[in-house]
Parts: sequence; structure tokens; C-alpha cells
Amino acid sequence: MTIPASSLNGKTVLVTGAAKRIGRAIAVRLAEEGAQVAVHYYTSEEEARQTARLCGGAPLFRADLGDVGQIENMFDDLDRRLGPIYGLVNNAARFTRLDPLDITERDWDFIFSVNLKAVFFCAQAAARRMLAAGGGRIVNISSLGGLVPWAKHAHYCASKAGVIMLTRALAKAWAPHITVNTVAPGVIPFSDIDAEGLAMIEATPARRGGTPAEVADAVVFFLKATDFLTGQLIAVDGGLSLR
Repeated sequence: MTIPASSLNGKTVLVTGAAKRIGRAIAVRLAEEGAQVAVHYYTSEEEARQTARLCGGAPLFRADLGDVGQIENMFDDLDRRLGPIYGLVNNAARFTRLDPLDITERDWDFIFSVNLKAVFFCAQAAARRMLAAGGGRIVNISSLGGLVPWAKHAHYCASKAGVIMLTRALAKAWAPHITVNTVAPGVIPFSDIDAEGLAMIEATPARRGGTPAEVADAVVFFLKATDFLTGQLIAVDGGLSLR
């Protein structure tokens, strides 16, 4: 039997790293879809408050995602304030550029603690609640860097490739009640884009950078899709990963 696409109206969806950039666009789009958005942030409080206002007064949840205890506390707080969670968007991430010969253990852990470890433990906390409530949807934001190797971003690329494989493993583990999918953005330019990013845009078959709204479209697609669609990846990259 085909399961029809669902509405997000009134459903609780937590977006990590929702204070700005792509996370903000995802949160705002979900609010437009009628979801009860939970806005996570860590250090960017003022930006998070702006996101919350754009989402019609969405509640804020502060946590250092590098600390599993704080992740657990955040989900407990979400339970108390919003009730059962339907959707999780694992968007929060860190990004640094380093020659692989210069990467230290601290550099490695700085990236992996949020980009991969936190993705797993947020998904785990959400899944426990989703399974108790009958099901849900998880969307992990990976990256073009998880598909294409970048010489000065070995640690970042490895973390995002890990997100892609983690997505597939969790999709098998939690089917059929929870779908787990991933969106891999390409170059999504902001005001601080550098020469490397501009060169990547030049190499993009679509001949332009992407927009946060286009990433949000893909996230909403997965959150509303049939449960027959799981363990999948959408690269929102203008074809750049085709090289």
C-alpha cells in the first residue's frame, strides 16, 4: 500500500543549528508549512531569537551538541515544552580549513564532535521518542564534501561522509517506523564566501551557487515523503558532484 505524503501542520520538528544560514532557512520554511518548530542554538543567541521571531515565536533550545548530556537534557526539555517529536533536522555543523599534515587531535575532535557524534546522539534521542509515539522523520544535512574529496578539508569531508553512511545504517535500523534521509548541499554562498567557494561556483554545471531555500525544499520533501523513501541522499549542488 502506498503511504501518502504527510502534512507537517502542527507537528513538532527540531532543527539544530537553526540560528542562521541554512538552518534558519529550514526553520522558517518548516514554520510556513505549519510545523511547530523547535529552534536549537548554542552560541548565536541573538540570531536564534531572530529565527524564532521569523517562525512566529518558536521556542528556543540551547545546547552544546558536543556534550551528549546536554543533548539528552535538550530532548527532555523538548518533551516537557512541546510534547512528542515528529521530525529532526540535524543541521548543526562546524567547518575549518587545514592542511592534513597540520590537523591535530583537537582539530579532529572539534569537527567530529558536532558533525558526526552529535548527529548520531541527536538521532538516537529523537528515535527513542519517535518509536514510542509511532514513528517520525529524520533528515541529516551532510555536504558535497561528503561526496567529493577536498584536499584542505580532510577532517570535514570524513565527518560528512560519515553522516551519509550513518544515515543509511540508521534507515535500516529504524525502518519501517522512522525514515532517515540526508541532504547534501553544494556551494550555498553567503557574504563571507572566499575564492575557493567562488571557484567551485564557476565549476558548477548549473553555473550558479545554490540558495538556502533550495536546501530547505529538499528537507521538507523528505519530512513529508512516504515511508517507502528512506536511506536516500539528495545532492542540492547544481550538479557539482557529477564531476
